[in-house]
Amino acid sequence: MKHTLLLLLWLSILSPVASAADWLAWRKVGDATLTWGPFTVYTSQLRTPDGRYAGPLQDQVLIITYKRQIERQDLVDATRDQWQALGIMTQEARSQAWLRMLKDLWPDVVPGTQLAFVFRENQGQFWYRASAMQKTFTPLGPRQSADFSKNFLAIWLDPRTQYPALRQQLTGGEK
Repeated sequence: MKHTLLLLLWLSILSPVASAADWLAWRKVGDATLTWGPFTVYTSQLRTPDGRYAGPLQDQVLIITYKRQIERQDLVDATRDQWQALGIMTQEARSQAWLRMLKDLWPDVVPGTQLAFVFRENQGQFWYRASAMQKTFTPLGPRQSADFSKNFLAIWLDPRTQYPALRQQLTGGEK
């Protein structure tokens, strides 16, 4: 009995790492770089199990590697701005709750920090890696609803995105 409990404890600790290893092996669809004037803000990469983008409902992961120091509030504000541009902020109470959740969940980022959003089985989850030198990602918070997940990924993948060239590159189009 004691050995069984130890094994279950060990497996529960390793479970998030095993899940991360799974999506890290997915194939790259595309990648893109966001610049602001002369500054590179981040690089991004979209992966799917088969390396093809088939739309917002498929399993996918968006990995962002930051190239600049950005405070969490600035990340939340940028998310709010993108959602407003996409018309996602129309349900104010829901949108404000999502933004509060992001402020509590996200860390400040520095060059090399990676945030990933994994959408699988109609739910999404944030993952964090302090730098590419770290071997594993750590989950951030609980899994998110399909509605939140679709709206979060819309910032990069919706045809109405404010960054159509990035969308084209992420979804496997020409650079």
